Amino acid sequence: MYVGIDVGTSTVKAAAFDSAGRELAVAARPVDLALHGGFVEQDMEEVYAAVVAVLNEVISRTPEQIELAGLTGQGDGVWLVDADGLPVRPAASWMDGRAHELVDRWLADGTFETVFRRTGGAMFPGSPGPLLAWLDSHEPKALDAARAAVYCKDMVFQRLTGAAPTTDVSDASMPFLDPRTRTYDNRVVELLGLAHRRGLLAPVSDPVAIAQTRGEGLPPGTRIANGPYDLPACALGAGVTSPGDGLLIVGTCLASLVATTDLDLTGEPAGLYINTDRPGHWLRAMPAMVGTAALDWVLSTTGVRHEEVDGLLAETPPGAHGVRVLPYFAPSGERAPFVEPRLRAELTGVSLESTRADLVRATCEGIGFAARHCLEAAGLTGTLAVCGGGTRSPAWMRLLADVLGRPLRVVEGEVGARGAVLAAAERYGVALDAEAWTRPTVVVEPDGERAAYYARAYEDHLARLTEARGRTRRI
Repeated sequence: MYVGIDVGTSTVKAAAFDSAGRELAVAARPVDLALHGGFVEQDMEEVYAAVVAVLNEVISRTPEQIELAGLTGQGDGVWLVDADGLPVRPAASWMDGRAHELVDRWLADGTFETVFRRTGGAMFPGSPGPLLAWLDSHEPKALDAARAAVYCKDMVFQRLTGAAPTTDVSDASMPFLDPRTRTYDNRVVELLGLAHRRGLLAPVSDPVAIAQTRGEGLPPGTRIANGPYDLPACALGAGVTSPGDGLLIVGTCLASLVATTDLDLTGEPAGLYINTDRPGHWLRAMPAMVGTAALDWVLSTTGVRHEEVDGLLAETPPGAHGVRVLPYFAPSGERAPFVEPRLRAELTGVSLESTRADLVRATCEGIGFAARHCLEAAGLTGTLAVCGGGTRSPAWMRLLADVLGRPLRVVEGEVGARGAVLAAAERYGVALDAEAWTRPTVVVEPDGERAAYYARAYEDHLARLTEARGRTRRI
């Protein structure tokens, strides 16, 4: 039996698989996000307790011997820990917006672009560089008390194993890692005013760190690997490894990833290059800030239940009777395929005649247009896999295929946990059939007529987005 752990932003999951990649059991626990005044934080103890709980549940339901475990989790943010991996303060989430003024300043003075040209990472308020600089100015004592500024999965790995703080090349990709040397770029640390905090950056394990567990959640002595983080783990779990092939993760974050061997640091600074376990191979990532979170907000505001979405999408035609949504709902603005910390969502074309179905379809269409924008910017030329919570809606998948104008290889189940196991197996030299483990559940083909309609509507979306970005910059 193989166990994958995926420490998500709002849900912590563990999944058990047999040697052929079939899911034997899945357990999940929700974890809270504390939102206040642009701050988005998480309680590390709650997150770690959820990890232990889901592991205990999975193991109780599948009492087989565990061959190995793989660990993945949300990226970015700042998780300050002491020498034992215990929290110094609440974790600052990747969704946090407190450092937007720093990003604005770095955009204006050229620091932002300089960092991108060196590392391939476009900073946003919830990335470690801005957050560490903000904490250095506003909470220096927290940084003084910390042994390391790590990422979510790194905190969990340290607590499960007792290993020293460490991270891997995927998590370290933003914003301090040179993608060519796969080591920290100390000049970037200096540019962000953090040279005196350089010691907080955890050593980079390349390949990913391995250790044995101490007995919490997993039996003592279980072999476990730390990484990659959730975006590249999902790419592995969906079989996206050939250059040009892409993955769209329709989750809390709408993440577009394209495998590439071409490191191009020209063009508009946006997104990031994620280092993979293979030197010379990257994922060109355009992780938009809000995916299913945008739809969740509309559903909660209109009183619609998730199970009603498919029916509502069938009630109104493409174009949602003129209702349009620019789906930039995050308090920290947008980060891909452009960076606008002050950009906010816009709903237009709404009247007293507009229905809940119109609002739901317009939101799903807006998310689809944002995904198309990101995938184009990331350089998609091959096949496209789709995973994440959004795949549970067949109607939304049909809509996405139409909006994107291409077939979707829908990969259901715990794709991140699956990728974490595949990464761990590679690290430990355990042979698994990756093709069987990553086979799509279904392939959704686009409708030609609707795809043509949405191709025109996408151009309208880009025009409205350009106008919105212009207004944002005049504020």
